[in-house]
Amino acid sequence: MSQKLVNRVALITGANRGIGRALAKAFAKEGAECILAGRNQQELDLLCAQITAEGAQAKTLLIDLSSDNSIQEACTQLKSMVDRVDVFIANAAYLGARLPIATYPIDTFRQTFQVNVFANLLLLQGLDDLLKKSSAAKVIMMSALVATQAKIGTGSYAVSKAALESLARIYMIEHKNTNITVNTVSPGATRTLMRAAAVPSEDPMSIKAPEAITDLFVELSQASCAKQGEWIDADVWLKNKS
Repeated sequence: MSQKLVNRVALITGANRGIGRALAKAFAKEGAECILAGRNQQELDLLCAQITAEGAQAKTLLIDLSSDNSIQEACTQLKSMVDRVDVFIANAAYLGARLPIATYPIDTFRQTFQVNVFANLLLLQGLDDLLKKSSAAKVIMMSALVATQAKIGTGSYAVSKAALESLARIYMIEHKNTNITVNTVSPGATRTLMRAAAVPSEDPMSIKAPEAITDLFVELSQASCAKQGEWIDADVWLKNKS
């Protein structure tokens, strides 16, 4: 590895599995100090042990995005762990139900917004001072094609991702004269448990593994990256890369 993220502190939500886990391992290999955030302490501890056993840096941060109190407590704890955050990857998300809007359960809609939108709002608020202490802070929001391309049955997930993209744009323009840049990534079809739940009939081996797109996030997280306000389709990025 070329150690592209040496001396960079990276907070990754949903780090215990899927894309988040792949990002944590890739970032650690590139020299970042990884803050592994998630709600499964056992899985976080296992990943942290694997990373540190390889000589890289990692710490765990227990957080339940469905709880405002948990988010606020985690932000307070984080401030005692690090003096700044250079990279914030809002990866964790809730799928919601795969049902038509006309019959969609409102409680599920609210829960999806709590995890996908409200939680990230609280995280941005809690991390703002830490991001400003970085010389080149990078915020990366994980979105999806369905945020702008209507698809039957995507319900609260699609609507919440559209809201998250709007949140990211507003945060970006409000920080245009600071050291913080904000970009959004749509990972596309990726072999994760969420994808399996969303498309149970799909052969998981027919789609890319999370590791296929980690280089994109490494690129966006480098201090030298000048991208700002971009919406990046990871599949298009992969195609252009090959």
